[in-house]
Amino acid sequence: MPKDFDKNLIRRYLVWCYKTTKEDLDRIDRYFTQNTVDQFILDQLEKDEQSRELLEPITEFAEYMTTKLDKAKEKKFRNTGGGALHPQYLYLTKRFQAIEKAIKHFLGKKALKDIAQTYEEEFTRRIWEAREHT
Repeated sequence: MPKDFDKNLIRRYLVWCYKTTKEDLDRIDRYFTQNTVDQFILDQLEKDEQSRELLEPITEFAEYMTTKLDKAKEKKFRNTGGGALHPQYLYLTKRFQAIEKAIKHFLGKKALKDIAQTYEEEFTRRIWEAREHT
């Protein structure tokens, strides 16, 4: 087999490993970053002059935020109070670090940067192209 063929197979496999593991981590971590944004939005809504008229939807949004964050904490931590990481989350974190090292080892630092950028571009594109089904 030609060396380029092997390198292409290795690259594809590492891209697949990167993508699937990063997706699993993002499914958990995104809720913590979303909470930061949601809290800012909630603060803005509560400061609005019409916030009394919007009390019910604002309260529902705050409750939604709490529920969403609690579910994420269950997946990330051994207990919802934080502290020790859930073993599966810790495994995903360590696996992702190992995948990044493997990409650097087999393909180089630039390849890792390119793969990470492509991942972000692809998921941003998916957001823009997503259609609501009503």
